Amino acid sequence: MVDTGHTLTLAIDIGGTGLKASVVDEAAQMLTDRVRVPTPVGAPPQQIVKVLADMVAPLGAFDRVSVGFPGVVRDGRVLTAANLGNDKWTGFALAQALEAALAKPVRVANDADLQGLAVIAGKGVEMVITLGTGFGTGLYLEGRLGPHLEIAHHPFRHGETYDQQLGNATRKAIGNVRWNNRVKRAIGNMRRLTNFDHLFIGGGNAKKIDFALDPDVTIISNEAGMEGGVALWRH
Repeated sequence: MVDTGHTLTLAIDIGGTGLKASVVDEAAQMLTDRVRVPTPVGAPPQQIVKVLADMVAPLGAFDRVSVGFPGVVRDGRVLTAANLGNDKWTGFALAQALEAALAKPVRVANDADLQGLAVIAGKGVEMVITLGTGFGTGLYLEGRLGPHLEIAHHPFRHGETYDQQLGNATRKAIGNVRWNNRVKRAIGNMRRLTNFDHLFIGGGNAKKIDFALDPDVTIISNEAGMEGGVALWRH
């Protein structure tokens, strides 16, 4: 698509808790109120595609679609979707299904990867972690998105993964104090693993962090996923 400077992007965020969308301009400014409906966790992929199409129908015109997805996506096809409760996602051609439903070109990326595209400076090794329904990560080198690593499903502590230990259900179960201690430890692990130059923390639970962060760690807006939808078309 030729970029005229007035291209409108429908930015969709598929979360483990909610489905969200808005139309944004080339400056990543939202032109419509963000719409949101609960995620029908466990529903088959085609049903969620229909829910998305119905949800965005009132938003008006757009030229292209960007989708943040909570799992590994390659060439528009889903490889993993741990927080959507349905193994029917494995191998599902999500970009193709949405193109058929919305009649516009679609690009799909991991949701944490997408958030990072909105905020990175493009210098050195930058990393994003997201704290929401689960735990997400994105890694970048000199502004380029690296292969998606499912660190969320690697062992963290006591035989459980980052996703299990830091997800929202666990935070509610153990309380914010213990959860914050775990987040602090996870940040230390990410530092040792990647030697990042800067770490960005997003997701709905980022605002629940109550300890002092180092100068090379920044909390980002939960709207970054929407803003990253524009950046996805530049990569």
